[in-house]
Amino acid sequence: MRPLDSVSSIKLKLGLVIVAAVAVTVVVVTLGSRAGLSPLVTGIAAALLALGMVQLLAHGMTSPLREMVAATREMARGRYERRVTATSRDEVGELARAFNAMASELAEVDRLRRDIVANVSHELRTPLGALRAKLENLVDDVEHADEPTLRAMLEQVERLSGLVEQLLDLSKLEAGAVPLSRSSFRAVLLLAQVADEWRTRAEIRDVRVLTSVEPETLFLEGDEQRLHQVLSNLVANAIRHSPRGGHVFLRAAEDRDAVRLEVVDEGPGIPAGESDRVFERFYRSDVARSSADGGSGLGLAIARWIVELHGGTIRVAPDDQKRCRLVVELPR
Repeated sequence: MRPLDSVSSIKLKLGLVIVAAVAVTVVVVTLGSRAGLSPLVTGIAAALLALGMVQLLAHGMTSPLREMVAATREMARGRYERRVTATSRDEVGELARAFNAMASELAEVDRLRRDIVANVSHELRTPLGALRAKLENLVDDVEHADEPTLRAMLEQVERLSGLVEQLLDLSKLEAGAVPLSRSSFRAVLLLAQVADEWRTRAEIRDVRVLTSVEPETLFLEGDEQRLHQVLSNLVANAIRHSPRGGHVFLRAAEDRDAVRLEVVDEGPGIPAGESDRVFERFYRSDVARSSADGGSGLGLAIARWIVELHGGTIRVAPDDQKRCRLVVELPR
């Protein structure tokens, strides 16, 4: 029972408790005098009733604090599900609502931590398992150290190295430990470099990478190396999910007060319900999971952090032809 929840100030609540106690005392003393009771009996009765009134009102005022103590003990044990009743409008109620928000954030952080541990373990297990199998075969003379075997082992080592580098990059970006080396550079040169970097991989998959810049004299402001990393991640994903004979379009254009960078592929696209989640760490859509050479789920998370460090946004944009279209917007 919380009769004072509608009062918006803790000081006013304390004043009302005092007034209620005094009023109860006065009423009891007055009634006792009229009934001819002794002052001692009247005083004791008034004190008991006043204390009962204070206890009733104070219990409702301090109830959120007791709930917070119990919830904090649960959190110390690693359980973040418990919440505090936050119906009061005073400072204690504000504290309870802030406590609930903090508990929700801690629960989300704990979920992400568990997901990261599970996903990192899974991502490391696959190349390590393949590498271990190859080494065991070499030791047991089942296979010989010929070029194909060594190349397969090198691919697994490179996959491990790439995953570790991505994890380190993401950790630095989230901690804000990556200073941006800002400069002004031509967009056409950046897009050409990214396209050339991935053209060999694209040709192996029979995919063409096409670039366009409007106007051709367009300049970008930012960290060229980091923006190269963003576009490289996006193009790598686009090539990975493009069908044979498909095209990947890499575009840059002016758009009012921003510069818009786009990577479009002709793959199956990203379902509408997953357009926000694809930028989470280690999240992969069903299409990505079913792909034999699916990525680690870190590329888009790294891209989002870099774009946000530049004050821009990255999103999955709708496309009339139901293609996958990722759009980066950077402030001019």
